[in-house]
Amino acid sequence: MAKDMSDTFLYTTPLDPRAKPLIDELIVEYDSRYGNYFSEEGAAAEMNRYPAEAFAPPSGNFVLLMRNGEAVGGGAFKAYDEQTAEFKRIWTRSNLRRQGLARKVLFELEAQAARQGYSRVYLTTGFRQPEAVGLYLANGYTALFDVEADPEIYKTLPFEKNISHLVATLAFLADVPPPQPKAASHP
Repeated sequence: MAKDMSDTFLYTTPLDPRAKPLIDELIVEYDSRYGNYFSEEGAAAEMNRYPAEAFAPPSGNFVLLMRNGEAVGGGAFKAYDEQTAEFKRIWTRSNLRRQGLARKVLFELEAQAARQGYSRVYLTTGFRQPEAVGLYLANGYTALFDVEADPEIYKTLPFEKNISHLVATLAFLADVPPPQPKAASHP
């Protein structure tokens, strides 16, 4: 499908009303894939595990991919440690899949994490999300688990990626020294 020129990124908060339809669909998707496997309360409990402030600058961020005024994708990151951003909830609307939207969100999050001084990305996905596993493996992420094993034995599947090259590139393009990472509070 042709690239839609009206796609733009909007940095905001998970509490933004424009994010609600996307987050609501994500909860339904998680519940349909996992039920109460991880929690008796289901996906809503996981979605509310972190306060919105965790995904706010200077240590985090939340982005929506907007198309014609509607959120069609999104994602967030929070501090994992001083050098590492932890990506959370990279998501695209189910009726718009297979257009490269998740990849666009992933790359935007990587660039923003680098702009905020992070040199590494850490993330996890669930064992019933093979599309996410494929996305991360196809875009330079290293699986921190045996990809040949049954993913259900791990429950959550961790990945990492070094983005220090982005920090240096962005600094070069801006002709300024790279930003220093913000202090992190890691639970």
